[in-house]
Amino acid sequence: MQKLWFITNPKSGTATPAKADALAALFAESGLTLVGRTAFPDYALPTPQSLDAAGVGTAVLYAGDGTINAAVAALDAWNGAILILPGGTMNLLAKLLHGAAEPAAIVAAAVAQARTVSLPCVEVGGQRALVGLILGPAANWVRARELVRAGRLRGLGRALSHAWRRTFGRGIRLDGVPGLKPGAQAVLVRAEADRLDVAAIDARDFGALARLGWEWLTGDWVAASEVTQCHTRQFRTRGDKPALALVDGEPIMLEPGSVVRVGRTRDLFVTTLPEA
Repeated sequence: MQKLWFITNPKSGTATPAKADALAALFAESGLTLVGRTAFPDYALPTPQSLDAAGVGTAVLYAGDGTINAAVAALDAWNGAILILPGGTMNLLAKLLHGAAEPAAIVAAAVAQARTVSLPCVEVGGQRALVGLILGPAANWVRARELVRAGRLRGLGRALSHAWRRTFGRGIRLDGVPGLKPGAQAVLVRAEADRLDVAAIDARDFGALARLGWEWLTGDWVAASEVTQCHTRQFRTRGDKPALALVDGEPIMLEPGSVVRVGRTRDLFVTTLPEA
């Protein structure tokens, strides 16, 4: 934890430039040396070679799920540690590694008792999802989401219309998921210790969508009547042409017959939780 490289995304959730500057000042107050800083995606992520040359031991990620995924992939061959701070919207990885602690408390705890752990992940198409993989027609809403985030109204109507048509068209089909109903509009895949948690959404009318939205806001959406939940170690997508998917919220194209399996990262994530 002595020498740090700070990676932020000013467009991610709560990771504003002002808050990032406050964290940089906190590093100095904690006796840590900030060797370098990257504002992604405006600037390229550091490479393992550049971090090693600078003597960096820990990369600190203060951003959302997509930026964290990109940074972890870029540093896959690096022997240093990665400290994730809550800087996105849901901050699922930060909560998994640090509980509900705020960034300042996480930094203090990491300085006092840092240890690293590995994390389960979803492997597909040469990529890994640390938070989750979304399959099915509902993935087409990503274009509309990005336009809204950027505050760009031009083209939003077309994006919404396209996403709506695809969502209520032909659903996704998968092989190797026992108990999963065919034709779901969206399938959320999350990695557990030794298996995949597969939750399929099938909401075909406004009433079903309203109930699903209420479950999302008030509790566990997987418990909604429109959701079927299954478990498996791996499965395969079906179809005859490439399909859109979201890996930690970022779009990729999957080839027909892509294998989705449970995997595990290296032992590189800093956690401040007590050892079980």
